[in-house]
Amino acid sequence: MAGPIPNSVLFCCDHNAIRSPMAEGMMKKFYGRSAYVQSAGVKNDMEIDGFAVAVCHEIDVELSAHRSRSFEEMKEWGDDLGSFDLVVALSPASQRMALELTRVAHLDVEYWAIMDPAGLAEGREAKLALYRSVRDQIQKRMIERFGPPIVE
Repeated sequence: MAGPIPNSVLFCCDHNAIRSPMAEGMMKKFYGRSAYVQSAGVKNDMEIDGFAVAVCHEIDVELSAHRSRSFEEMKEWGDDLGSFDLVVALSPASQRMALELTRVAHLDVEYWAIMDPAGLAEGREAKLALYRSVRDQIQKRMIERFGPPIVE
């Protein structure tokens, strides 16, 4: 059942290179300025994944300008995790980190079990198919959670 769109949402995963940037981009595309949306990773040791950029481009979601960042970098740059209304963790490690970092803050942390497609397929077409599947999983969960897109 779709609920109201929170004022601010943080999507997180392991590296902020595939799943969380996809979710951030889709949320901004589908719901416009109805929420402040950011993403982060447990670590920042990778750049945005080219396959993620490609499959999101297919649905007019632009990720090529995304710069990966970690929870620690968010804090250094002045983004307080406790200021988000909702944190959506897309990996078990990011869920643990979000719960640890927000244990004294009053905010909701949700876990969406979204598979990490990195390194799971051989060949360009197989990789694209896998990344599309991940994109579509995120889109489906997003629409279930926040309702149909209001901006297209």
